[in-house]
Amino acid sequence: MSDAQGFARDQLRAFIERIERLEEEKKTIADDIKDVYGEAKSMGFDTKILRKVISIRKQDADERLEQEAILDTYLQALGMVPAADEAA
Repeated sequence: MSDAQGFARDQLRAFIERIERLEEEKKTIADDIKDVYGEAKSMGFDTKILRKVISIRKQDADERLEQEAILDTYLQALGMVPAADEAA
């Protein structure tokens, strides 16, 4: 086997091992997050709502406001909430 092939093999092995380590770290972190949600649930918090809050906090403020406005428009069109001028 040439040095180039050996070098490529070593690089490939290094990439695979790094990915495997990161996948294990990812699993550990996912387990930790699951534990935190379980703890919150045991304290009476609604984990579905916690997940939604976290999702909202990740969004850009302008993007979130735009999505809320569109959602409100759709809900009004479906008669699920009163229109802004009807609420007053």
